[in-house]
Amino acid sequence: MPLTANDPDRKSWLHVDKNSDFPIQNIPFGVFLTRDDIITIGTRIGDTAIDLGALHQLGYFEGIPLTDDIFLQDTLNDFIADGRKTWRLVRDRIAEIFDAENSSLKDNKKHKEVVLFRLDEIEMQLPVQIGDYTDFYSSIEHATNVGTMFRGADNALMPNWLHIPVGYHGRSSSIIPSGIPIHRPQGQTLPADSDTPVFGPSKLIDFELEMAFITTAANDLGEPIPIDEAEEYIFGLVLFNDWSARDIQKWEYVPLGPFLAKSFASSISPWIVTLDALEPYRVESPKPLKPQLPYLQYTGKKSYDIKLEVAIKPKTAKETVVSKSNFKYMYWNMVQQLAHHTVNGCPVNSGDMMGSGTISGSTPDSLGSMLELTWRGEKPITLKDGTERKFINDHDTVIMRGHCEKDGTRIGFGEVSTELLPIFVPKKK
Repeated sequence: MPLTANDPDRKSWLHVDKNSDFPIQNIPFGVFLTRDDIITIGTRIGDTAIDLGALHQLGYFEGIPLTDDIFLQDTLNDFIADGRKTWRLVRDRIAEIFDAENSSLKDNKKHKEVVLFRLDEIEMQLPVQIGDYTDFYSSIEHATNVGTMFRGADNALMPNWLHIPVGYHGRSSSIIPSGIPIHRPQGQTLPADSDTPVFGPSKLIDFELEMAFITTAANDLGEPIPIDEAEEYIFGLVLFNDWSARDIQKWEYVPLGPFLAKSFASSISPWIVTLDALEPYRVESPKPLKPQLPYLQYTGKKSYDIKLEVAIKPKTAKETVVSKSNFKYMYWNMVQQLAHHTVNGCPVNSGDMMGSGTISGSTPDSLGSMLELTWRGEKPITLKDGTERKFINDHDTVIMRGHCEKDGTRIGFGEVSTELLPIFVPKKK
């Protein structure tokens, strides 16, 4: 099926700024609360949010097999479960409706009043009900850096790392959309020169620059997904900040891995950018350093050239960009991650989320966590206001952005922005 929505020459009758992440070639999907307190599924072109529920009720998706309520729900799960053919038909139709040459909606003032919203008239919600969440550990630069810190350069990578996409099962209940603040977590840590843990606030709160992909219902229990079919079951991607409490993590992670140090919060950008929108930005993945087993071998370009950045904004100062990285650095790509995740017969459902793992590059400014940028706090970063950071302070806001750009067309994700608040204090009754 041709991806007509990707036509780089297409223009929209809606206003789109030159450097917008959301031209008509993007057409991401999200969920928002309207000015009338109605939750709907929508998309975005420029700075205009589009109510797909209203658009469907007005007949603009005629000819596409959709249930009457497909866009009147508070999550995208059912729409995602309809599969890639439906996603493409809907996205292509939206591109047609908002094409500069199409006047069907453009000249219908009554319809526009119920379909179109300014961004300040809506409140973005979590786009999917995330039943299961898996986080991978797939950047060789990140894994090498962390391994070097804690085990030395000679034992930086564990023996399995070059053979499997390492991952762990995370906590979906604490995944939140951009704009929701989080509290500094408390837990057990082991002070230096002590063999007895103490309880209290984490002192080493860190961000992790990641992306995450959202799946559709893909397989039955016991049925692996072949690597050459994996893309059919990936709906799209979001920016992902997998918050970490490094001191809690250091004490708890042996022998079973991350637990409370990760489960207190993870933040995602609210608009899901489809794989179809990212099609023009495919690139080669890094070459494997060791032979990979047949079920992990693939053909073609399976990575994407997505430019990423992280900024820290103190409460009363301007932001400072502290990292610039790229999704294409990932050693293990998405199809390998999904094929490995299901090779044992683990079923994947609509709305499941898979985190990439921290994305780091090979240069000092491309590292995806404060743990690496400051090398465990030994080399603090100086922000624009003159203050230093080893890790994240209370009332700092961490902002992550990402976009692709090629031949004059830019496709982006907007941002995921989260403020870190002090520890939670119960209100007095």
